[in-house]
Amino acid sequence: MRMIESVIRPSALPVITSKLAELGIYGATALECKGFGKQKGHTERYRGGRMDVGFVPKVMLKVAVKEEDVDKAIEAITSSSRSGNVGDGKIFVYALDKVVRIRTGESDNDAL
Repeated sequence: MRMIESVIRPSALPVITSKLAELGIYGATALECKGFGKQKGHTERYRGGRMDVGFVPKVMLKVAVKEEDVDKAIEAITSSSRSGNVGDGKIFVYALDKVVRIRTGESDNDAL
């Protein structure tokens, strides 16, 4: 089992979740967050003055998948969120040792 954690543009979220659903991957957690990378934030105007805002609004999407679904899920995320511009996001993949569904007590792949 793997956890796929991606930091994406907020506008890409609906497209990604629908593509994941087409693959049979239904569970996901989305968190609103702010961050910056190579785009180095952005500038906004407030009462006529310019303000440098260091963080850009992003969404962190966390999806737990079976080992055999990792590559398909990564492809769905990248193809749905790639614009070719700075700020498209990043994907992090790491191992899950244990997963337990609280309601039923099922564990590991059965809990996904």
